[in-house]
Amino acid sequence: MKAREENARELGSIVKRNIWLLARVQRLAARSRTAGQKLGDSIATHAGRMWFIALHAIWFGAWIGWNSRLFLTAKPFDPYPFEFLILVVSLESIFLSLFILMSQNRSNRQADQRAHLDLQVNLLSEQETTKLLQMMYALCLHHGLPEADDEELKQMMDRTRPQALLRELNATMPPEGAG
Repeated sequence: MKAREENARELGSIVKRNIWLLARVQRLAARSRTAGQKLGDSIATHAGRMWFIALHAIWFGAWIGWNSRLFLTAKPFDPYPFEFLILVVSLESIFLSLFILMSQNRSNRQADQRAHLDLQVNLLSEQETTKLLQMMYALCLHHGLPEADDEELKQMMDRTRPQALLRELNATMPPEGAG
């Protein structure tokens, strides 16, 4: 708790406000999930933990041991080749993969929303910066400063054209999968 308080003091109020807003958005998104989404997320989260793997190793080991007569007093209920175990594991893997896909799809939708938000904020920021550069250029020009003749500054004052950038990126970047 002490480290968190020290960290909070080092951050400015704007940064703290942004972190608070981001956490609020995360909490609202978590609360708006349906019961099925919560169940799917919980299963997907737990399936990726070490205890889940260990539990399965113990379960499979006990099942195979029991049915291989390693425990001499136990009567096998699923003798080799363990057809019932194969059925249970197959069904579990089907449902587990469906829960993971459901959780992943929801996460992808959230990531897409964040990417769209990032793009909008970046475009607004670029427009604001361009406007500031235009104003600075006008001031330099008005006062006869040599910075007004800077070619790079003149190029930076042009508005960004996202479609033109995308076309150039697509034409220049190597195709996906190319090393």
